[in-house]
Amino acid sequence: MFDVVIIGGGPSGATAAEDLARSGHKVALLDRAGRIKPCGGAIPPRLIADFDIPEHLLVAKITTARMISPTGRKVDIPIENGFVGMVDREDFDEFLRVRAEQAGATRTTGTWLRIERDAEGTAVICRDKVSGEERTLRTKLVIGADGARSNVARTEVPGGDRIPYVIAYHEIIEAPNAVGAYDPARCDVIYDGRISPDFYGWVFPHGKSASIGMGSMVKGVDLKQATADLRAASGLADCPTIRREGAPIPLKPLDRWDNGRDVVLAGDAAGVVAPSSGEGIYYAMVGGRVAATAAAACLASGRVKDLRLARSLFMREHKTVFRVLASMQNAYYKSDERRERFVSLCHDIDVQRLTFEAYMNKKLVRARPMAHVKIGLKNLAHLTRLVPAGYT
Repeated sequence: MFDVVIIGGGPSGATAAEDLARSGHKVALLDRAGRIKPCGGAIPPRLIADFDIPEHLLVAKITTARMISPTGRKVDIPIENGFVGMVDREDFDEFLRVRAEQAGATRTTGTWLRIERDAEGTAVICRDKVSGEERTLRTKLVIGADGARSNVARTEVPGGDRIPYVIAYHEIIEAPNAVGAYDPARCDVIYDGRISPDFYGWVFPHGKSASIGMGSMVKGVDLKQATADLRAASGLADCPTIRREGAPIPLKPLDRWDNGRDVVLAGDAAGVVAPSSGEGIYYAMVGGRVAATAAAACLASGRVKDLRLARSLFMREHKTVFRVLASMQNAYYKSDERRERFVSLCHDIDVQRLTFEAYMNKKLVRARPMAHVKIGLKNLAHLTRLVPAGYT
């Protein structure tokens, strides 16, 4: 009998498994293995500090972000007093799983099939990867960390089957030190309807490799052709391709994360990817941590209502940031004319500083109130078209 069975071994599930195992709980981590999520791989300094990530996992440290508009306007934003860390998800995720196992979690490789309940309690039924046979994991609680379009969420949590998402696709390529428009110390974010009509494209260096991709909610968009166009524009068309990956990325937290009985969600399964930016690794790991906290509280008290702590703890700290980012996406991702205005705003030094201070620290910076006022006025001027699209 396990205290908790965690379904999904990505950053969220592995974090929950490690936290629970370190606190003395009997934990099983079920992961199907062999799948690498398409991801730019960016992590902020706060994640590195909060989750004790060793230096050797950082394949690059980015010190400049370039925003590119539909007309080709380029705004380079220096990342002052910090950096964006880059990781390769293949190595990063496995490190987290191994660390959870070293903390005492039991790793199981297989595919989740269903949850059954009887007089003896709750059981997770999975198919073992090696034997192909069904296995039964008896448990008191379940954490569903099985990603976007989560089967656990769909079958166990009200509303879990209704979550908006972007389809993301990227290619990991062998990247030279520098060629064409590519700079191994700079992240490029491309806001151009020819690449993505409602999201963005990216070129993110990973040391000896690079992640090049894009996302969209619009059906019929040719993800592979858009990525090929990005590679060509960056001078990377002829670089060898290491792997190709695609997957949905949720863009709105679910209104409910638990089933009021024995299941709580975490990470992408709960929808905790930041709107506008699509940033997910940090929020997934926080989601795993609060799910572990809620499960531990429920096990200690016997009150199933304590499972609600996962969502309440997460939203208490991050709700405002998510609301601001969602408003920005709704305002500026609708058309190329709006995207052009958004990149124009990025020329403002206060926008640059406040954006990356918020990114690195994961909270809105409340200092410099006049900067907020100025940004608000510029934002209003662009949204009401009081100034030309190229006005900075």
